[in-house]
Amino acid sequence: MSPTTADSQAHGNTSDHEGSSISEVSNIKALNGEKTYSISPIDPESAPSAAPLASSDNDANIVDFDGPDDPYRPLNWPMRKKLVTTILYSFTTMGATWASTIYNSGISEIQERFGISSEVALLGMTFYLFGNALGPLCFAPLSEAYGRKISVLIPYFMCAIFSFGTAVAKDTQTVLITRFFAGIFASAPLSNVGGVLADIWPPQQRGAALLTYGIAVISGPLVAPIVGGALVVNMEHDGWRWGEYITGILLLVILAADTFFIEESFPPVLLSRKASKLRKLTGNWALHSKHQESDLSFKYWTRTYLLVPLEMLVDPICFLINLYASFVYAIIYLTVPVFPIEFQGVRGWNAVIGSLPFLGVLIGAFFGGLVLMWSQGFYVERMAANNNKPVPEARLLPMMIGSFFFAGGLFIIGWTSDRSIHWIAFCIGGVCIGLAYFTIFQSAISYLVDTYFMLAASALAANMLMRSVLAGAFPLFAHAMFTNLGIDWACSVLGFIAVAMIPIPFLFYTFGKRLRAWGKSLSGYYGSVDRFSSISVHFRVKRM
Repeated sequence: MSPTTADSQAHGNTSDHEGSSISEVSNIKALNGEKTYSISPIDPESAPSAAPLASSDNDANIVDFDGPDDPYRPLNWPMRKKLVTTILYSFTTMGATWASTIYNSGISEIQERFGISSEVALLGMTFYLFGNALGPLCFAPLSEAYGRKISVLIPYFMCAIFSFGTAVAKDTQTVLITRFFAGIFASAPLSNVGGVLADIWPPQQRGAALLTYGIAVISGPLVAPIVGGALVVNMEHDGWRWGEYITGILLLVILAADTFFIEESFPPVLLSRKASKLRKLTGNWALHSKHQESDLSFKYWTRTYLLVPLEMLVDPICFLINLYASFVYAIIYLTVPVFPIEFQGVRGWNAVIGSLPFLGVLIGAFFGGLVLMWSQGFYVERMAANNNKPVPEARLLPMMIGSFFFAGGLFIIGWTSDRSIHWIAFCIGGVCIGLAYFTIFQSAISYLVDTYFMLAASALAANMLMRSVLAGAFPLFAHAMFTNLGIDWACSVLGFIAVAMIPIPFLFYTFGKRLRAWGKSLSGYYGSVDRFSSISVHFRVKRM
């Protein structure tokens, strides 16, 4: 008999967090005499409400990790394996966001080919982003039921197929339909990769991992228009089609690398696989993981997984954090049609040269990454002062800094858009927006992952829903807004909205812990960085 950590394993390995208990467990030798597994009693108060098998006070057939240092636990993976997983998933995410904007480089060709207006042609990007909004409602729960890898790679393959479908489209409706379904399937990495990073990185290191993920999210939509512009300039009439062909090929190349080098990282699924193997080795068919006790009926799925992200949006903290992050995210997609108006329409540059200023936004994002790296030290200090428990509010420092750059960047690009003013001034405004986007968006993602740790994928699905709807809607009114108001006043209107949102991170930094304690609790995980309880399927209000 040897002591080890008994994990409360409803939807994940909670022994990595505060609130896990220490108990005596039995180490059962496998038939080969080498492999062992540990079994631990179920705490009836921590059993999931939808666990029909968890009625015993002491079930000796629960398969668990072999202590906190078990190498099978994703948090204990070798550093090289963690880095490879993070980099590949980041490239996967970049491919998904790349596909969202490369289409826009060929808007004029699409208008000419199908005889449609610019607004109708822009629906291709809008439908893609609306698909991004809906997809996580399916793929986020799939990742929590069947694992991260399968819930990302299968949809990713389908996104590649629909990209090829857009490339060969013969009419407008085919373009829009294929773009919509490509967006649905592309949403899988966007909503689930944050959960992967939560699986494999401890809170002290998770900020740097999310930094890589965030760079990938913004790099795709900013680099793709440059490549698309080169195709349009050099391949008259069919440049937009080759943009979609190249997108499909890129996605398949990334998919192949993911298939061979990425392993499953979700602890409940890993324990289920371990239990299955041990059943065969020992002949004890009662062995199982807590994850396998879950009720997976359609009613349970609908209530728990499809409604949870929507319920999250009702929570005031989740709503306001998501609103701010979504507004910033939508501004990035608003620049996709606005930059061509400025540099191709006002300044008369061609499609390739007119797309290069997007690099200014990307450069700003890298500066934002430096701010986030600096803030990581602050977060580690705050966490150490909190007995090594996560402190979500400490994630908001970069957002507080970025809020001023965001408003300032919008005013700069607005009032330096005149042709008589040197183009570098407009690009400086783009740098400010890139810095602001990255710090605000990344802080919001980190805050959500810290707060909704075990349901990170569903929390990010709620974020994805709101930000994709706004990002899809903003470009539709871009041409009318910037034509009627002018770039100066149109950007100023958006700048005033940004100014009104500046207090959001400061309010949550000051009152966040109190609000989390009084706000709605998602299955015991919302506001529970100080203690983690098991998952139930209903919402309850926690009061101090």
